[in-house]
Amino acid sequence: MAIDSNGNELNDGDTVMVIKDLKVKGMSTTLKRGSQIKGIRLTGNDGQIECRIGKSTIVLKTEFMKKV
Repeated sequence: MAIDSNGNELNDGDTVMVIKDLKVKGMSTTLKRGSQIKGIRLTGNDGQIECRIGKSTIVLKTEFMKKV
């Protein structure tokens, strides 16, 4: 069960918001605070989610996300 920074349960297809500017390895851009990410997918690890940013699929830590 994946949990966001506020303790809310995350499910496949949820929309989350980034709560801190994040530098993503392998990408030249930075995910800015307040960016919304739609259609997340859960991974086997409870502390991580998978999402698409543009054409790239990346894995992010749930401690930097909050459910919208």
